[in-house]
Amino acid sequence: MPIYEYKCEKCENQFEMLQKITAEPLQECPECGGPVHKLVSSTSFILKGGGWYATDYGKNRKPAESKDAVAKKSSAKSEKKSAAKVKSDKTAVAA
Repeated sequence: MPIYEYKCEKCENQFEMLQKITAEPLQECPECGGPVHKLVSSTSFILKGGGWYATDYGKNRKPAESKDAVAKKSSAKSEKKSAAKVKSDKTAVAA
């Protein structure tokens, strides 16, 4: 249940009241019986840590690679495969 903050217009008493969200707002001060109005106050609810903003989502992902970097990786892999194939062919011929 939320805590609502009120202020009396007559005696300027400022107080808090624990109420259901569906409950009607208070109309009179518990001390003097004067009219009260609900105050807007900051919340004590704070989201701490990472991941709460759109900029934090997926922060641990690797950055996107450029097309050149991808091309270099694929050519390096194909070179390694062809070098391994040549080596195995030489081994098979020697046997």
